[in-house]
Amino acid sequence: MRRYGLFLLALVLYLGAAGRDAFDAWVDATDIPVLVVETSVEVLDREGRLLRAFTVADGRWRMAARLADVDPVYPAMLVAFEDKRFYRHHGVDWLAMLRATGQAVLNGRVVSGGSTLTMQVARLLEDGTTGQMAGKIRQFRLALALERQLDKEEILAIYFERAPFGGNLEGVRAASLAYFGKEPKRLTPAQAALLVAIPQAPTSRRPDRHNQNATLARDRVLGRMVSAGVIDADTAEAARTTPVPSARRSFPAYAPHLAERLQAEHPLRDVHLTTLDRDLQASLQTLAAEAASASGERLSAAIMVADHRTGEVLASVGSAGYLAEERGGWLDMTRALRSPGSTLKPLVYGLAFDAGLAHPETLIEDRPVSFGRYAPVNFDGLYRGTVRVRRALQMSLNIPVVALTEAIGPARLVSRLERAGVTPVIPNDTPGLAVALGGVGVTLEDLIRLYGAIARGGVSMPLHDTLGFEFKEKRILTDVSAWQLGHILSGMPPPPHAARLKLAYKTGTSYGHRDAWAIGFDGRHVAGVWIGRPDGTAVPGAFGGDLAAPVLFQTFGRIGPRVEPLSPPPAAALLAANADLPAPLRNFRPRNAVFREAADAPKLAFPPDGAEVEAYDGLLLKVRDGTPPFSWLANGAPVILQTRQRESLLPDPGKGFLDLSVIDAEGRTARASIQLK
Repeated sequence: MRRYGLFLLALVLYLGAAGRDAFDAWVDATDIPVLVVETSVEVLDREGRLLRAFTVADGRWRMAARLADVDPVYPAMLVAFEDKRFYRHHGVDWLAMLRATGQAVLNGRVVSGGSTLTMQVARLLEDGTTGQMAGKIRQFRLALALERQLDKEEILAIYFERAPFGGNLEGVRAASLAYFGKEPKRLTPAQAALLVAIPQAPTSRRPDRHNQNATLARDRVLGRMVSAGVIDADTAEAARTTPVPSARRSFPAYAPHLAERLQAEHPLRDVHLTTLDRDLQASLQTLAAEAASASGERLSAAIMVADHRTGEVLASVGSAGYLAEERGGWLDMTRALRSPGSTLKPLVYGLAFDAGLAHPETLIEDRPVSFGRYAPVNFDGLYRGTVRVRRALQMSLNIPVVALTEAIGPARLVSRLERAGVTPVIPNDTPGLAVALGGVGVTLEDLIRLYGAIARGGVSMPLHDTLGFEFKEKRILTDVSAWQLGHILSGMPPPPHAARLKLAYKTGTSYGHRDAWAIGFDGRHVAGVWIGRPDGTAVPGAFGGDLAAPVLFQTFGRIGPRVEPLSPPPAAALLAANADLPAPLRNFRPRNAVFREAADAPKLAFPPDGAEVEAYDGLLLKVRDGTPPFSWLANGAPVILQTRQRESLLPDPGKGFLDLSVIDAEGRTARASIQLK
């Protein structure tokens, strides 16, 4: 008898083990659906805050979420309400199933469910039903299989991403943004309870359509949370007094033009990390809309701000309102090709300083003159006679800048624009003198690059709007010329009624009043404003000084509490009045005087133009012909003055590119650009 009992025990153990093995094999053989689901493409600011999100292919808002993305009160409430033994079971809560089955038998109806959060995740993965027995068994099997391959945090993450919240909202982040206008990182108990309640009946508990149902469901969750010890009674009572949102909020739509461009350029990327500052972006989008509205119908506005120390774009406003159809709001005017008006003039003056043709205190003529068939006139049709170069730039006079452009050469001007990262579009591909007055196509981004280079001491500023960008700097102007430009432009008076900010800025108005510009910088930021009609039609009476300049000053007022001071002058800067300048720099001579090819004109004997020179003990300078005394300039700064010697030594010239100029007693000049090793 005892032997028979042992046999039965062994048989039972064998059958149990065999059944267990068969059950394990059945679970292990489960066909697990794809766990990765498409989530909304996100564009984030420099601190990881959401700028813009896009719906997935089927038009749903479904956003990636992890446990760390959600306030701890939400998963605590979710587990306590839906599956209190979630962290102890392996996918199926046998006790809960026995309880639910017993209650159903005793009451003749379903009183409570035995579904675990893992089983709910299984249903979400397959979009299955709970009413059919086959569906229940499938969820049961899949839940056990999921628990063998995923940890609890990964299972919760799937729920956080796919739980239904009514309409086209899936996942806790989409729901929190739509109903509360914020990320779920910080939730109140009332908000967390509502997010727990909605997925149980997402259609009938949508707070924007069935607010009373949503409120009752939320309050039931709050009551259960008191019983479970998640919150206390006072917290629950206070939460019940909080109204449930009765409408959905719009998802963030900051920098829409930039966001769409990034999505188009990188279609396989789920998250785009930008350099933008969301608070500044939001403030300037409002400013652009206000500025365009105040300026007239069909007008749009674009604003861009960058940190010129790093080249990072902090704000990029492409229009006065992305959905403003009458203003062409869908067009990104930061990248639209427009005429820059007078905004290129500072570069012309900077190149003239570098070439030794002029100094801020040099006198220059503003009188009627013809350059071949080209006879420029000033914007107001008036002439000022003899003026200082500083004043000519501040007054944005046309004739002096055209004279300087002829002296340096339009091709050289275009070449330096390209070195600054600008892509100028020139009619007929042949640059002429009109380039200096806006006869070229550029973008707001281009002008930000150019003025950023001036602000950085003459070194290029490759603009970038995404993190992790690498670039190589190029010299555009010498540090002396760049500082001189900033010093001159900072002497511009602020627009009427504007804050008294110390900005270096320049305005511009394109031919026919089609574009109003204002570009400026302080010691840290460079910003630009464009106002006009996207279709390129004229805006009668529009001037950069009237329309764009006030907006530029408001822009800097919104960047920060104070304007950063400009850099001090470089050691090589020549700070002198006109009477104290070297004789050749006291008055600008036009091209036919400075560059007349006479037999006795000075010529650089050494170093020759384009040479690479090793200068260990100084750089030997030689000039032949010409009338002494001679003055030598290096990168626009006087280094040897009024010497009667034809050979001179420039001590310690350093390394890199060097622009040399020698001027004789009659103001005739010879130049060479060399590289020092």
